[in-house]
Amino acid sequence: MTNPQTFIFIGKSGCGKGTQAALLAEYLNKNHPRKIFNIETGAEFRKFINGTTYSAQMAKEIQVAGERQPDFLAINMWGQLFINSLEEGEHIIADGCPRSKLEAMVLETAFRFYKRDKPFIVYLDVSVDSVTDRLLKRGRADDQTEVIKKRLKFFEDDVRPAVDFYAENFGYNFLRIDGEPSIEEIHADLIKKLENVWQSQ
Repeated sequence: MTNPQTFIFIGKSGCGKGTQAALLAEYLNKNHPRKIFNIETGAEFRKFINGTTYSAQMAKEIQVAGERQPDFLAINMWGQLFINSLEEGEHIIADGCPRSKLEAMVLETAFRFYKRDKPFIVYLDVSVDSVTDRLLKRGRADDQTEVIKKRLKFFEDDVRPAVDFYAENFGYNFLRIDGEPSIEEIHADLIKKLENVWQSQ
């Protein structure tokens, strides 16, 4: 593997996207070193809603109600990150986007613009019971039972079509990863599948 790579981590809330994205970054730094451009939509939203603008206040109301943020805000956030911060030759790791098929299709236009061939879609497949348990143990203020139920419904209604879009699109390397085992086992499974793809190229 010689070219900069692109990775999108997608899955239910609490499936371990952030953890696995961080472990992949460590692996790349050691084995395929390049600068890494990270996109963490959830973290960007948490920073955004602490702002004082009218838009930030509106987004905070949505977050407090446990509703899904509109696509235009998410697209604007990662779009601005790309435009203002992406440098040539960097690996890209995206965690938490896209959250809808529409967002996935807009993100595809960005990949085409930056000439990113065959991005990796890392779908962490975890049961509803497992992610519910993980989120409750995590103990964030917004990790309450009713909010978690809403998030899981959002996944089925909105994110699932994005997953299907990637799984059926030959322009992507779609990797379905069992997210139930230990963190170390999941990471090992991911690296094995990535290396298999790279060796076949």
